[in-house]
Amino acid sequence: MQSMDALLTEDQRRIVASVDRFAERHLPPDEVRRRDREHIPPYDLLPAMGEAGFFALGVPADMGGLGLDWTHVALVQDRLGRHGYMAASIFNRVVGFGLSSVLTYGSPAQKAAFLPGLMTGTFFIALALTEPGAGSDAAAIRTRARRTANGYAISGNKIWISDAKGARYLLTAARTGPEPTGANGITLFLVPSDAKGIALNPLAKIGNNCMPSFDVGFDEVEVGEDAVIGEVGNGFRHLMSTLHFSRASMAATVTGAAQAALGGVVAHATTREQFGRPIASFQVIAHRLADLQIRIDLSRLMVGHLATLIARGLPCRRESAQAKIVATETLRDVADQGMQIMASAGYSAESDIQRFWRDSRLYTFGEGANEVLRDSIARDLGLHAKGRP
Repeated sequence: MQSMDALLTEDQRRIVASVDRFAERHLPPDEVRRRDREHIPPYDLLPAMGEAGFFALGVPADMGGLGLDWTHVALVQDRLGRHGYMAASIFNRVVGFGLSSVLTYGSPAQKAAFLPGLMTGTFFIALALTEPGAGSDAAAIRTRARRTANGYAISGNKIWISDAKGARYLLTAARTGPEPTGANGITLFLVPSDAKGIALNPLAKIGNNCMPSFDVGFDEVEVGEDAVIGEVGNGFRHLMSTLHFSRASMAATVTGAAQAALGGVVAHATTREQFGRPIASFQVIAHRLADLQIRIDLSRLMVGHLATLIARGLPCRRESAQAKIVATETLRDVADQGMQIMASAGYSAESDIQRFWRDSRLYTFGEGANEVLRDSIARDLGLHAKGRP
């Protein structure tokens, strides 16, 4: 890690130091544990993040931002992931689903209306995409937006929508074209989460206690023309852009979380003694820890490469999939191996590794299942036979 930190510019060092100060004040380890134990979302931290300038990093200066690029955003994500994934996840909501969507395909009026509040942490936007019959197959959505005299009426059902109740708007994918399924005819809407006709029902989960998820029902929810973001009927293409940003965000965040998880395991292994010596002195443990650090460093290199592509406006579909796969599977394996190495100490409800262990299971299928992303990479390599999907 020290060699990678040595490559940071002075501006980047200041950003990292700012994140560390933020975490020391708002997210010391005991506070992270308390929030997880009591299922407290991190929405109250948004204004402090906004005041620190975290959300403004990647916004152009002529739009009120700091005019930096995604490499700086990725640094914040990695560092927040080390201190507390709960804070990193809500940061990613603002950046990935909010700022990036509005900046990429929002209208001038929407940029003026939404960017200031997003940058100050006044509100955030959640993505309402997944449905009971449409998860990794996003093109299978059935929620429909019917044309009305004043705009659209949206009806359908979304499921596993993270932070839906805390969000001010739901970035909602719905069908406006005649096609019953497929990528064509999908439109995106910014729907107020408290609009008449929306029903939010919380869903019980085994992890990520600070990121509540909801079943969201839309019953003839009326929105105006100005709720459409991007081009009518071209929402699927816009969604793919949003998911590139959100996968890049997840990859950076879980890389930081993996580093934090491994740090706890190493600390345990160097102090826990068996057979008269620390367990870290046994080659089987030492090599396992070394291999995990290698994987974290490789993950960080992929995240940095992806961030550079995004910063330069270059295509990154395959790279975002690859970074997301590598990072999420690295955290999963660090947490799993950490539980094995720490044994009963890790299995305790008071340990940090058990939180990484249960939380990490979400990330290999959230933001696109890794199996589906591997299929996308295979197609990119021309490996699918003719006639295959």
